[in-house]
Amino acid sequence: MERGTYTKNEILTQPEAWADALDAVEKCKHELKKVFEEDYEQVIFTGCGSTYYLSLAAAAQFQEMTGRLARGVPASELLFNHQTVLGRGAKTLLVAVSRSGSTSETVRVVEKFKEQKRGPVLAITNYGDQPLAGLADVAVVIEKGREESVAQTRSFASMYVAATALTALIAEREDLRSEMRKLPDVGEKLISTYEPLAREVGENLGLDRFYFLGSGTRYGLACEVNLKMKEMTLTHSEPFHFLEFRHGPMSMASKSALVVGMLSDTNHSQELKVLSEMEALGAATLKIGEAQAQVNFESGLPEEVRNVLYLPVLQLCAYYRSMAKNLNPDRPSNLTAVVTLDLP
Repeated sequence: MERGTYTKNEILTQPEAWADALDAVEKCKHELKKVFEEDYEQVIFTGCGSTYYLSLAAAAQFQEMTGRLARGVPASELLFNHQTVLGRGAKTLLVAVSRSGSTSETVRVVEKFKEQKRGPVLAITNYGDQPLAGLADVAVVIEKGREESVAQTRSFASMYVAATALTALIAEREDLRSEMRKLPDVGEKLISTYEPLAREVGENLGLDRFYFLGSGTRYGLACEVNLKMKEMTLTHSEPFHFLEFRHGPMSMASKSALVVGMLSDTNHSQELKVLSEMEALGAATLKIGEAQAQVNFESGLPEEVRNVLYLPVLQLCAYYRSMAKNLNPDRPSNLTAVVTLDLP
């Protein structure tokens, strides 16, 4: 198998996994609704690596759409520093996210959470036959999100779509869940239209640093695409909230830097101002959003449920950069698909 074959295929075929994610939530919607009949003081989303970043994005989205307090934290912090996350006696719902369903920290956190009877556990995963799904009160399993590659692309996007659909379900927004059914077709068109641009950006080895800007519900996604650039291409990369980039990091803006803006509808003009300032400092920019950008979704979908569309083009940028640098995006240096640790 030629290097990069798995990664490219997984990125290009992810819209099929998005559809499977929507079906997975629909399949267990009654069990999910029952869990949320309780009044929780907080909802904690947790994972490791990519799924921690998914947790950041999902928690922000959940709080925005439902009005319930939600937070995304690394599983290791829940395991070793739980007092900074969980209040004494606070009734909590835990949403654990793991591609493999066997990541050591995540599984151990769920075991500990249930041993202490802190509240129910939901799981979002691509493998229903692994420990996490067995421990959860309800498991959302997206089998078509499974991957051969180490770096998460299709799996991340599929689980994020599931988290979005779950949020719409609990927010009682059936209109949004219905609109989400259009996502796979929109995603296929987006990938087809902008793969050449992703290749052009990725193969530009004159760029030596990447900055991904995303605010609100998009910050966790900015963290994730930053991680893809690091993992696959061994390139300096960092995520920031839009206006935070002005407070120091903009000193790194130069002709060898690319600043990627994940534009929102609500704050579009302010976010564009930040990108314009970076262009004035000599940096290249890549604008991504529903319209008035270089990558235009043109989806017609509500902003609350289209965030997954930011991912494919940026994943492809990382893939093409990895190939241009003669690396293997299927097997990034020093990484394994599942992290197994000896934990207490």
